[in-house]
Amino acid sequence: MIETTAALEEACTKLAKSDFITIDTEFLRESTFWPELCLIQMASPDLEVIVDPLAKGIDLAPFFALMADSSVVKVFHAARQDIEIIFHLGNLIPHPIFDTQVAAMVCGFGDSVSYDQLVQKVKNVHIDKTSRFTDWSRRPLSDKQLEYALADVTHLRDVYLRLREELEREGRADWLTEEMNILESRETYDLHPDDAWQRLKMRLRKPQELAVIKYVAAWREREARNRNVPRSRVLKDDAIYEIAQQQPKDAEALGRLRTISKGWERSNAGAAIIEAVNEALALPKAEMPHVHRHVQAPDGAAASVELLKVLLRLTSEKHGVAAKVIANTEDLERIAAEGDKADVGAMHGWRRELFGDLALKLISGGVGLRFVDKRVEAVEF
Repeated sequence: MIETTAALEEACTKLAKSDFITIDTEFLRESTFWPELCLIQMASPDLEVIVDPLAKGIDLAPFFALMADSSVVKVFHAARQDIEIIFHLGNLIPHPIFDTQVAAMVCGFGDSVSYDQLVQKVKNVHIDKTSRFTDWSRRPLSDKQLEYALADVTHLRDVYLRLREELEREGRADWLTEEMNILESRETYDLHPDDAWQRLKMRLRKPQELAVIKYVAAWREREARNRNVPRSRVLKDDAIYEIAQQQPKDAEALGRLRTISKGWERSNAGAAIIEAVNEALALPKAEMPHVHRHVQAPDGAAASVELLKVLLRLTSEKHGVAAKVIANTEDLERIAAEGDKADVGAMHGWRRELFGDLALKLISGGVGLRFVDKRVEAVEF
């Protein structure tokens, strides 16, 4: 393993001469808010390295400089968590990037295909998973553990070349642009505490309840970051929902809640919750958050959504693109209810050309589904 800044700088200089490099990280985050980076694996067509970010005195500046080098494509599989770590530690987003999981969906390898499944399909190589649950923070790591970690980037080279070739052959390279733009956006990783409530499932709808959720979730987000502990260790989601419904304005009321431990209402955290609730309820109603209500689905819309699901499956199979990357169930529900006014991904760009326009024809009677030779097919009238 690379354990010194000088060795890291030398390796990154060599890697930077390649058109692309493959990257993976190993980390722990079960007991922390911020993931603890434990290992960095990188490979170019002619070099493979493992970096120990826990080595005493090592400076990761050369690695971050490589991540910022726009002349080198950074290849990840399921990139979001790796990029989140790089963003948190280096305050930068790698650019440009190529996510093989997204590319695999566009190339018809299925929905959210795992790395080992993709390697199996592309290279017919079976990856030994016995080291998957390694505690990567422990030292020393065995040769078997290091071999497993390195395999996450060595096989990825061939996977990338195969997917890149297929995308270019099928004229689908631009299809990845939208997803890569999301992965390269700072907003994807730099969530402001005041927006943390939007990650929660919206079980409640009233403006006052939403205001309380927003303020309490923001407090929890700041507390979790400051203490570097998981959000659930500060306050569970169920407690936020109950606080929003019951809206306790003092310690006595907070202490009566089912999700609050006995005596917790008298703690500093309890006092902060009460303050957040009262601040939320003091907002003018016009400043309270609202959840966008979609157009009410007409009678029979449930059956329409089922037909759209069949059409989506047919489109996915015909073009060799994972259904998940074309549209999701919420997209279909909104198309059934709102038609051409549905502002969803399936109604924009290549997704509209592939599926959205056909979906509109289906719900307007311009396309029918029929059963022929034990198969379903779409027929335009």
